[in-house]
Amino acid sequence: MAEQPLLVLGKIRSILDAFTLAAPVRTAAEIRQATGLPSSTAHRLLLNLVEHGFLDRQGDAFRIGARMAYWAGPATRARDLVDLLAPQLEALRDATGETACCFRAEQGSRVCIGVAETRHGLKREMYVGRIQPLHVGSAGRVLLAWDAALLDAVAAGPLPALTDATITEADALRAVAAETRAQGYAITIGERVEAASGVSAPVFDAHAQVVGALTVMGPTLRMPLEVCASMVDAVVDAAEGVTASLGGRAPA
Repeated sequence: MAEQPLLVLGKIRSILDAFTLAAPVRTAAEIRQATGLPSSTAHRLLLNLVEHGFLDRQGDAFRIGARMAYWAGPATRARDLVDLLAPQLEALRDATGETACCFRAEQGSRVCIGVAETRHGLKREMYVGRIQPLHVGSAGRVLLAWDAALLDAVAAGPLPALTDATITEADALRAVAAETRAQGYAITIGERVEAASGVSAPVFDAHAQVVGALTVMGPTLRMPLEVCASMVDAVVDAAEGVTASLGGRAPA
């Protein structure tokens, strides 16, 4: 009697699960050992998986088939950044106690696409859809640091002062963007609003392009420089988590 389709799918999944980043190439014997499948069953399924492009084969060595990348691409693209943000932002808010949000570059500005507000009564207002300049704040600095074309466009335009700490010179903006890229994060105090601080880290897509800046923001009264510095690991880890969820990767 033929195997039930769902049982066959379970066996196929066990074969595919045998491949990992640490072991991307497996022999038939290694696959049988990892799955516990009988030799005849494993042999038949491996041949079928190769035939249909799930696996590639060279001699007795198997690897995930290149065709799988075509199927993985639409799945990754369908998981939009906005859909993945809420749990990460809430966890970051709870870890730091301050408002966690995410910004995306759009039409020469940055826009908030997700926010988890602090539970403190004293806070800096932020909401989804809020538009802000790119040349001010830690989020803007991150978005510019990994997008050379955007940095060129912003640096070529006017850089109006919003506070005494706002960077208004193109060379200075390029310098802090380079510093941000080297560090992997940005901390700013009082650039957009006096007595407001921010810590930001980049989110990347599968093409290693920056697609967002994950940010913790709050009043400098609670977030002086030393407190901002203590939040860097939490912000960077959260941004890396979102990047991983998108199937993204940092630039080499």
